Amino acid sequence: MSLPNSDEEVVSKFPLHECVFVGDVRKLSSLLRSHDVTVKDKHGNSALHLAVMLGRKECIQLLLAHGAPVKVKNLAGWSPLAEAISYGDRQTISSLVRKLKLQAREQMEQRRPDLIHTLNKIQDFYMELRWDFHSWVPLVSRVLPSDVCKIYKSGSRIRLDTTLVDFTDMRWERGDLAFIFQGDKETGDSLTVLDNKAKVYQKVRYEETENEIEDEVDILMSSDILAAQMSTKAISFSRAQSGWFFKEDRKETVAGLYKSDVYTITGLVLESRKRREHLSVDDLQKNKAIIESWTRGNTQNLDPNGEPVRRASLNPPPERGVDWNSYISSFPGEYPSLGRELVYKETSRNFRATLAMSDDFPLSVDMLLNVLEVIAPFKHFAKLRQFIAMKLPKGFPVKVEIPILPMVTAKITFQKFEFRESNPFELFEIPEDYVEDPLRFPDL
Repeated sequence: MSLPNSDEEVVSKFPLHECVFVGDVRKLSSLLRSHDVTVKDKHGNSALHLAVMLGRKECIQLLLAHGAPVKVKNLAGWSPLAEAISYGDRQTISSLVRKLKLQAREQMEQRRPDLIHTLNKIQDFYMELRWDFHSWVPLVSRVLPSDVCKIYKSGSRIRLDTTLVDFTDMRWERGDLAFIFQGDKETGDSLTVLDNKAKVYQKVRYEETENEIEDEVDILMSSDILAAQMSTKAISFSRAQSGWFFKEDRKETVAGLYKSDVYTITGLVLESRKRREHLSVDDLQKNKAIIESWTRGNTQNLDPNGEPVRRASLNPPPERGVDWNSYISSFPGEYPSLGRELVYKETSRNFRATLAMSDDFPLSVDMLLNVLEVIAPFKHFAKLRQFIAMKLPKGFPVKVEIPILPMVTAKITFQKFEFRESNPFELFEIPEDYVEDPLRFPDL
């Protein structure tokens, strides 16, 4: 089949992708010496995406060995790992999980010297953030938690005290936690979480054991493939108005200290997508109890010999008979199916958010982003950082209301801030009577 000239040009732009598609391992190995392994084709797929979707195991290992990124997404919003879960080959999923964690560590280690340098330049301080969670469903709002987080900064050390241990889906866990970042220590010893009630601590490790990797693979193979993101493509900021007849720009004094201009944010869309073509009816019936057990740290399902029972690979999806020209010549994002038929559900919800911006707050947005980067292992702080990293109006966001779940909005108020000469050194040390428990927080 001959192609129009424009399509022939498109085909020639992606030699790595074509090698993967036709399974030419030798040529792929040669091309990887001179071609960029991160390039995406017109559908947003990397060569690794295609290798995973087509089950090209040798190509997958070659691409990973040459640093193919695992976290990238195609036009549909799916990563190579998501496609690997759909395909169902356990060895491939394990390889991608290992590489994903390695790439995350490498990125963090590259960023770390700049982060430490920036933290050292910021004057020491104490800050309080109040979190209030509420919902448009009245009965849900009544039971949602609130929390006052205390943040101490001294040199390149940061401590966060919180009573909200975790907030995932519509479940949360209360406690008395301290998260300590010691920037002056080696990478593997810099992050620690204290459970002040149980008097135990856990080092946040950057490398997982073989069993932990395989446990994670079991969870991925047994769960829905999920993707959620806050779309800001159509976002706009407008001054909030007050008054009945004579409207004027709304102003507010937050925490009795910070004179602020109030903005309404429109165009925020929370998009949630779910796939489950890799799960059988039997899987769906069993999985809820299994995953809840894993979440509590009970990861071991043992056989009679005391060995963990691992989830087996699925049978490969049927061959689709799609050739390279058909794939690359289709409209962007509308290529023929290469793997299993998707079992797919997508939901989206539009949100309005509000924002109070003040010129009186003594910390800058850039300084706050560096502090939030340190405490990002707490999921709700990661969402706050993602929001504040947007291009905001002038000032500092002393009060923010943002959606964090389809039914739940968080209101975050910076209710106290003071620069200090220094914070007590012992705040950033593990108390002598605390005992190490490496499994206290399974998600860290």
